[in-house]
Amino acid sequence: QVQLVESGGGLVQAGGSLRLSCAAPLTFSTSVLGWFRQAPGNQREFVASISWSGGTTYYADSGKGRFTISRDNAKNTVYLQMNSLNPEDTAVYYCAAAHHTSTNEHDYPYWGQGTQVTVSS
Repeated sequence: QVQLVESGGGLVQAGGSLRLSCAAPLTFSTSVLGWFRQAPGNQREFVASISWSGGTTYYADSGKGRFTISRDNAKNTVYLQMNSLNPEDTAVYYCAAAHHTSTNEHDYPYWGQGTQVTVSS
C-alpha cells in the first residue's frame, strides 16, 4: 500500500516555528502534494499545495505570509515551514497527493496518517 508519512509535529509556544516533513514514495514525484489540517470539531481544511516542479504553490489565507511549502524531489519529501504560530494553528496536519492542482480534499486520493501540531498560548 502506497503511503505518505508525515513527521515534525509537536508542541510549540505561540510565536514559535515548526517544520513538517512528508516522505512521499517515488510514485508521487510528478504529483501535486498538499498539506491539510483538522482541528477538533472542525472539518479538514486546505493549508497549502505545491506542483510537481515546485514552481506553483497555493496557500490558504490563514497561512499566507507565515507558512511556506517546498519539495525536494531528490529526497521524495515535501515540507511545510510554519512560522509565527498561534493557538488557532493547533490541529492534526495531513500530507496528501493529487493528480492535479486543487484545494479540495476530495481531489486528493492519497493521504498520510497525520502529525499533531499543538500551539500553546
